[in-house]
Amino acid sequence: MSPTKHNKEKKEPPPPLQHKSFAAYPAHTDSVSASVPYQRNVWDRQDRWIVAALTLLCAFTRLYRIGRRNVSSWDERHFGKFGALYINRTFYHDLHPPTAKLLVALSEVMAGHNGTFNFKGEYPPYVNYVFMRQFMALFGIGLAPLAYLTCHQLNMRRRACVLAALFVTLDNATCVMSRFILLDAPLLFFTAASLCSVAGLQNSRHQAFSRTWWRWLLFTGASLGLVASCKWVGFLTIGLVGLYTIDELLNMYSDCLAIKTLASHFLARVLCLIVVPLIIYAACFKVHFVVLNRSGPGDSRMPPAFQASLIGSPLGHQPFTVAYSSQLTLRSLHSGSGLLHSHAHRYPMGSQQQQITCYGHSDTNNEWIIARPQGEGFNDTSSVPEPVRHGDVVSLMHRQTKTMLHSHRAHMAPVSTKDYEVTAYGKLGWKDRNNNWRVEIVNEQSKVVNGELHAITTQFNLRHVSTNCLLSAAAVKLPSWGFRQTEVSCSREGSPQLLANLWVVEKHVNARLPKADMRSMVKRSFLRDFVQLNIVMARSNNALIPDRDKYNHLESDPWTWPLLLYPMRMLGSWKKGDIKYYEVGNPLLWWSSTICCVLLPLQIFLYFARRQRKAPAVWAPGEALHYWNGAKLLWGGWFMHYIPFFAMGRVTYIHHVLPALYFALLLLAFEIDYLCRRILQNRLQNVIVGIWAVAALAVFCWFAPLTFGYSGAIEELKYRQWLPTWNLYRDKYMV
Repeated sequence: MSPTKHNKEKKEPPPPLQHKSFAAYPAHTDSVSASVPYQRNVWDRQDRWIVAALTLLCAFTRLYRIGRRNVSSWDERHFGKFGALYINRTFYHDLHPPTAKLLVALSEVMAGHNGTFNFKGEYPPYVNYVFMRQFMALFGIGLAPLAYLTCHQLNMRRRACVLAALFVTLDNATCVMSRFILLDAPLLFFTAASLCSVAGLQNSRHQAFSRTWWRWLLFTGASLGLVASCKWVGFLTIGLVGLYTIDELLNMYSDCLAIKTLASHFLARVLCLIVVPLIIYAACFKVHFVVLNRSGPGDSRMPPAFQASLIGSPLGHQPFTVAYSSQLTLRSLHSGSGLLHSHAHRYPMGSQQQQITCYGHSDTNNEWIIARPQGEGFNDTSSVPEPVRHGDVVSLMHRQTKTMLHSHRAHMAPVSTKDYEVTAYGKLGWKDRNNNWRVEIVNEQSKVVNGELHAITTQFNLRHVSTNCLLSAAAVKLPSWGFRQTEVSCSREGSPQLLANLWVVEKHVNARLPKADMRSMVKRSFLRDFVQLNIVMARSNNALIPDRDKYNHLESDPWTWPLLLYPMRMLGSWKKGDIKYYEVGNPLLWWSSTICCVLLPLQIFLYFARRQRKAPAVWAPGEALHYWNGAKLLWGGWFMHYIPFFAMGRVTYIHHVLPALYFALLLLAFEIDYLCRRILQNRLQNVIVGIWAVAALAVFCWFAPLTFGYSGAIEELKYRQWLPTWNLYRDKYMV
């Protein structure tokens, strides 16, 4: 062997370390060679200085002129008001979980707000709205360092990490949504924190069960709990992490990992990725219930026992034992049904008698008087009111229309056609057996168990005497002729234990009976309240159905988001002198990231096609694994946060795409880094990255007046309308 050849052999780098497929990257060793292209990044002083600079730049974009408009803007009127209700400890209803709104309340407390402003119109001098906006903007500022750290954990080169953070910083839509008292900034922050934690966990898999590994695993679980408790969109992040975890465990199983070790991995993930998020999610509701202990505008959607426990509730003091001649309101225990109701409108089919429905709001048409059967009167003259007991046959008279709760075999319910129709028919003096109902007590939640009917605490059935069916309200909505209220029918087959067949007396009025403190009678359960509130939130979400026959400049369909077809005016007034904000993204970043997300599956397909045909390898050692580990998280995150919106029936807005956009922007930087490394020399790579950064900055600055607030005539910015579908200076659909 010649000396030259011997020297060449000595200079050859050591082969890459061999690891099982579930280990994302080779462990760090002192003998790392330059020929191993994808070693784990090491955090150093230069990274700290870069992150500090990026954070300052992001802070400027989020805080610059943040207090320019001194009027409650966009959804500040909702979420700012909710923060004030926390200060007043007044219970309210909203379709989002409490965590982000608790942060809004914290900002108001720190700003010295006393809870008296209702966030409508101009901010008074005593409301430090600038501080509140700055506090919420901190979560938007945190996106830049999280983006850099995430890409660092994905072992992208430093220039690509900077580029990803710049993309997140220089997106106009993400920026403008971080500048107001809204929930979107915390949602995006905890989404980014979840991705960063998963990337850190993936990067430390070769150190399983080490302190670093446990730290990243716990950070992931905590981030998931926080993102889900900001908005339910956060459950899409949980879905992403769940799929990633399943993939990881399957890889371990396919690599024939010891059963004991595999079980340890499984239990660790159950603890940190299921138990920890559940605890955090439930804890935020516990704080919600503890703080909001006063009756308010939202407690009517909760069960009567919950309402009665609140300070100042009209249900807190009322007669406990129900007697004949009492005035009642009856609530169905089926969530979303409401209070037994009637009105002077008739069914258009069937018997064409007066409608019986369930209605979710307080109304005089919800009031009924309980009487003896077959016209025996109200027992008004009795010196001692006689209580209603289990097994009693009663009749119920609608107080407003003087008609009786009625059912019959002659006609079936209009929607639930297997059940009998329920109507309001007849008068109190009529001897009609079809007006008679038997009270059957199913459950008593107070300590007083004596067979008597009690307000709030007694759950009971109303069984129709003639047909043996049960009065039922299963949250089935009537058509427009029934005002979209809940259908009430008489169920022939339902179990007495079904929630749809169970009723409680919510409000009880009888001047001849003493009032009791119901707070001492009812028994609240956090678990029951927690489940009930989440069910009510789900029904509120489902009720947000878009009206396709009516134009709304705020709404947009998911397919339009990646194309940036319909940006959103964040204010109703668009006149000269008004400070105007326009939620338009950075078109360069939105369109290029969309192309990237669409083409990546094709790129993966071509790779596997070449591999199947045994074509010459196009990947360096370790490159394919590195690429796949990064791409599956970023592209999978975009997919999981975007595609599900096509299956949602609720109203959608352009800012719903921002979590998916975050993944897409990081994927764009990831792809630029990958392509540069494959086809360009190092010096040209810096040039390409610099061009992208400068171009993103230029487009951001071009649309910056609409991000930071523009008070001039909007026609002066008409050249910033890049697409004819934008309603920047003229909305052709509005009169």
